[in-house]
Amino acid sequence: MSTITGRGLNRRSLLAATGAAAIGMTFTACGEKPKAAGAGGEEPKLNFYNWDTYIGETTLADFKKATGVDVNMSLFATNDELFAKLKAGNPGFDVIVPSNEFVTRMTQADMLTPLDHAKIPNIKNIDPTFLNPDYDPGRKFSMPYTWLLLGIGYRKSKVQGVPDSWKWLFDSDKYKGRIALLSESADLVRLSAKYLGHSLNNIPADMIPQIEKMLIKQKPFVKAFHDDNGQDMLLAGDVDLVLEYNGDIAQVMREDPDLDFVVPKEGSLINSDSLCIPKGAPRPNNAHAFINYLLDAQAGAAITKKILYPTPNAAAKALMPDSYKKNPVIFPPPEVMAKCEYGAFEGAEKASLYEEVITRVRAA
Repeated sequence: MSTITGRGLNRRSLLAATGAAAIGMTFTACGEKPKAAGAGGEEPKLNFYNWDTYIGETTLADFKKATGVDVNMSLFATNDELFAKLKAGNPGFDVIVPSNEFVTRMTQADMLTPLDHAKIPNIKNIDPTFLNPDYDPGRKFSMPYTWLLLGIGYRKSKVQGVPDSWKWLFDSDKYKGRIALLSESADLVRLSAKYLGHSLNNIPADMIPQIEKMLIKQKPFVKAFHDDNGQDMLLAGDVDLVLEYNGDIAQVMREDPDLDFVVPKEGSLINSDSLCIPKGAPRPNNAHAFINYLLDAQAGAAITKKILYPTPNAAAKALMPDSYKKNPVIFPPPEVMAKCEYGAFEGAEKASLYEEVITRVRAA
């Protein structure tokens, strides 16, 4: 039996009614005959380090049924936690799910194993626009799992019009005491820079004090800095405006028609979560087989129905209903996406600087 250990809710956590049950599937759908358990001298086991509730309801059990490989999934809550867990050496994980800039950071730190694309034929299912990202050119170390976009979740009956600017979160007392901000330091600094008219990357040094001053001024009007559970605060009525990911707000919009999501007119931050094999993985053959399985069309559709995040898997997306494919919250229109950017890893020193800024903001 696959086991799950870990923490509570985070940005990928789901409420009860998130959709249909996962589709049953077989490993032969991946285009190759399943190998016997323990092929290549590996034991029929795999350790998967993932975000909470970020998998299909039956995905792990179906993979075991088809291959004999038992998947043990343990959970992490932040990329920082993932990085710290593996920095001192891999404790036994075979597949991990870092976000885009951490793929770069872990590659630079020699913490990832190069992927053998010949063992991942389901790469053919990936939308070509996701095959050569700046954070991992040529997909040497990662395969795309999902992508995510930050914006403002809001309660329509409590907000005047559409809150289509970061101003309402970062630079206004209009909704004082009814705002929750994501606690991720880099995201807050970057989106503040976006509001002030700059790219969210390569923020000039003289803009950082301006951002800090603006957020300290705003802090008395902010009810909470949430740990990626802003959708729950919004649904419960604790706040009326929240900085949160599109998939999370799409989930609670099913629960409450008074909720909505907007990407501010200044643009926003895109993240992408990736499947990687950490250096020192004890079962690399099983790891490649599992990644290939997750990129299968039916397997990918089952995962997507459960988690409701935008999928880079074109074959899986094709199996999804129009209520998903044509949902502008999950897939914002091209003119909105044109103003959005991926955050780049710009070194540990800058990451520490952003953490220090937000620590001072929260202490103010």
